[in-house]
Amino acid sequence: MLEKTDRKELPLGVQYKVFSDPPGPKIGNGGSTLYALQQLNDIYGKCLSRLRVILIHAGGFSQRLPSASALGKIFMAFPLGEPIYQMLELKLAMYVDFPSQMKPGVLVTCADDIELYSISEEESVKFDKPGFTALAHPSPLHVGTTHGVFVLDPHKKSSSSEMETTSCLHFLHKPSLNKMRNSGAVCKRQSGSFSVSDEEFVYTDSTYYFDFDTSKSLLNLLKELGPLDCEIDAYGDFLQALGSKATIDYTNNTANVTKEESSLVEIRQKIFHHLKGTLLNVILLNNSKFYHIGTTSEYLFHLTEDVELRAELGLLNSAFSLCETSETLGCCVMYSVLDPSCSVGTGSVVEFSRLGEEASVGSGSIVSGCWVGPGLSVPDGAFMHSLCVNHQDKIRFVTVFFGINDNLKRSVDTPASMDELKLCGVGLSQCLSRWEIKSEALRFSGDASSCNLWNACFFPVCSDQQSSFSVSLKMLQAVLSGSANPLPKDTKLMSMQECLQSKNLEQMLKLRKGLYTDITQRRFSS
Repeated sequence: MLEKTDRKELPLGVQYKVFSDPPGPKIGNGGSTLYALQQLNDIYGKCLSRLRVILIHAGGFSQRLPSASALGKIFMAFPLGEPIYQMLELKLAMYVDFPSQMKPGVLVTCADDIELYSISEEESVKFDKPGFTALAHPSPLHVGTTHGVFVLDPHKKSSSSEMETTSCLHFLHKPSLNKMRNSGAVCKRQSGSFSVSDEEFVYTDSTYYFDFDTSKSLLNLLKELGPLDCEIDAYGDFLQALGSKATIDYTNNTANVTKEESSLVEIRQKIFHHLKGTLLNVILLNNSKFYHIGTTSEYLFHLTEDVELRAELGLLNSAFSLCETSETLGCCVMYSVLDPSCSVGTGSVVEFSRLGEEASVGSGSIVSGCWVGPGLSVPDGAFMHSLCVNHQDKIRFVTVFFGINDNLKRSVDTPASMDELKLCGVGLSQCLSRWEIKSEALRFSGDASSCNLWNACFFPVCSDQQSSFSVSLKMLQAVLSGSANPLPKDTKLMSMQECLQSKNLEQMLKLRKGLYTDITQRRFSS
């Protein structure tokens, strides 16, 4: 953040604060919201009652888009701007009009979505009501099953204008189709400015605001809860407690929790009773679009294929890069240095990387933070991401690799069932055989009762960025080809989980700064 403000990449005259979660259990974005409020209260005291705050969650483990795990989704790059925009700048640009229309309070948003909307020139999105006020977007029913859905008051007359404000009776978190229908959440499309073409649709969530009195109430809630030891969802656990039709039933549903703690239901019930009766207002943005960019497939689609988003934001094929090759149509290259002889396949993204002479990247792949040596070829549908780590008091590099559609969250109870875990469609025990690693020698980091690709220790620790990529690429190619690629004896192996626990952010940022210097200097000299 300091470098970004020093380079004047962020709006001037604004106070920026960065808060990390307290050490200990994962507390979710709801817990992070409460702790951030506490930090702001400690810093500003009574002055907080006059402030307008935008609170952006940087992102958690990002297991569905691991290239954003180390630095957070808030620093994901987008192919526009000079120097390149990251999600932080994009969020601030999207919300530039909001503070002037806010009463003192807090606007909460996540770092993996983009909201675009159209309203008439005479209108503005106002956050000036007590309690919570949420933005709502018309979406197909299937989208509602993976997001939050608003149940609106049927007695309030609905218009066909681009924007209207109404009250919400009930908030549903990732509901089934039957739940949406039975709760009265399904709406019929009318003539007018609706961005959804389906005859039936639901209003889904994105960003929400709460006023200063509500922030004081949330601070009192944190005191009541005490030190948090489980995940709290800033959407599911806060918003489901709101509205006149809210019931306590949801507190027992733990289907969407990474790890269920014994205290979770009790804490949810406390949140429900504390917030029950708080108003939930909804701003219906009828001519709007909500883009989620939280998975590898979403990331690739929106940056390389999505014609509408590319046109709306002016996304480029090559942004802030030295990329003279003509082989970049239908792909996306960002903040990278490519030799003119390189090629990048259709539907692939290359970011924060260096590609040597005659190097190539196949179709539908992600290459992030890597140094691809001369002549090396990344296969189709591959995810490759290099991290800098502290290992035995030395700076080392690890390049993790997966298939684009691999499920890193899929877990088995014991290592004996590891073949149910698929790496590029191949059972993990078969992969180990191709690398000549004995199955019983595979270590799983962290919780021994949960074995998955995220905590499986099979990524080699190397002395430099270039050799790290090369070694991991050979392992990936062995998996895909079915050939043997024995690792040298005494090779140290880490999991993605361990890489994040021992990441060396200073060194990773130093590598990015080196790319920044090379790109700017060579552009200036040419």
